[in-house]
Amino acid sequence: MTIDTAAAEGSEEGWKRRFARWLLAAAYLAAGVMHLRLPALLLTITPAWVFWPREVIIATGIAEIAGAIGLLTRRFRRAAGWALAAYAVCVYPANIQHALNDLGDGTGLSWWYHGPRLAAQPLIVWWALWASGVTAWPWRVTAAGRR
Repeated sequence: MTIDTAAAEGSEEGWKRRFARWLLAAAYLAAGVMHLRLPALLLTITPAWVFWPREVIIATGIAEIAGAIGLLTRRFRRAAGWALAAYAVCVYPANIQHALNDLGDGTGLSWWYHGPRLAAQPLIVWWALWASGVTAWPWRVTAAGRR
């Protein structure tokens, strides 16, 4: 069961979902701009098997910006949620590569950064789905109130 954001506008869950959506949109917008402005930095964490890595980084930056904008529009919100959730799954290999690079030579960030970041990826997938209204899990709202 999903919750229509318009139906929950006055509820506590409504403001939480709106806040989560705006925060996620801001994060993806910032990441997208970074992809476009600093692609060389991201080349270092792109797995070697990615074809045309610079172009992929530019395309993913555009996708992040489009997803952020989509989250903030009623018409494209759910599609953006699905797309950003799928995106978070697809970039996981780059996150693993980043951890391996940093931890392998000991000059980068430690497990204190990479461990939580890698573990948080499923949360980011859920966040995109929940903030966009695709899912209400784990909170369910019925006509009579909370279950």
